Amino acid sequence: MKTSFIKIDFQVDGYTLKGVLHLPEIKDPPLVVGSHGLEGSSLSAKQMVLSRLLPAKGMAFFRFDHRGCGGSQGNFLTDTSLEKRTRDYIGAVRHILDLNLTSRKLGIFGSSMGGATCINAWESLGPLGADICGGVICSAPVQSRTIENIPVQANGNRPALPLSFFEKNLLFNLLDKTKILHHLLIFHGNADEVVPVSNAHDIYARMQSPKKIIIHKGGDHQMTSKEHQAEFAKKVVDWYLSLFKSDNKNQ
Repeated sequence: MKTSFIKIDFQVDGYTLKGVLHLPEIKDPPLVVGSHGLEGSSLSAKQMVLSRLLPAKGMAFFRFDHRGCGGSQGNFLTDTSLEKRTRDYIGAVRHILDLNLTSRKLGIFGSSMGGATCINAWESLGPLGADICGGVICSAPVQSRTIENIPVQANGNRPALPLSFFEKNLLFNLLDKTKILHHLLIFHGNADEVVPVSNAHDIYARMQSPKKIIIHKGGDHQMTSKEHQAEFAKKVVDWYLSLFKSDNKNQ
């Protein structure tokens, strides 16, 4: 199937955020909107895989940089929090739906903190006119206090992060919000060194059916295993196809 892409700028809270909408050459395709991890961007590996695989199967995919990341405006240190990323995600969905280039059928995708962002945003997506069909999350924390190996050291993209940054901006417990989730596929490695696999089991236990969980034996937070990456690529496409071919409605 032929595909194309459009570079997208949109506004949230006065910030200009940058993204790319990947489209199949069909009318009104279903839409998947991605949210990257804490220090990721729209160029992260899973986002790039989906930008190639989903349009080839008739689905639109929108990847964007949260404020303070990639090409979007903002300062990572002062403009990063779960609530702000949630507003970014809601703004992204609203903007793409308003373009009328896709149908209203929506699938979420989130990796690591992006998964937490999607869970937090879920209840606000229906009022936008989205038909939430379900989605996929990978290595997502649902209780921030379980997170291990907090990345406080400086790197090439940002200065060192004080512990107060996490205490002020990234303390959350989303267990209650998982109860409204449905048609969700969860990936997590049982050797995740950042977000313990207990988070995946907690989400799965509380959410509605249908649901599926794939625990990668020996899998790390970044899903660096080629075998795990291959399984992700196959299972994630099949999952979205099943969502959009059925008549799922908000539950």
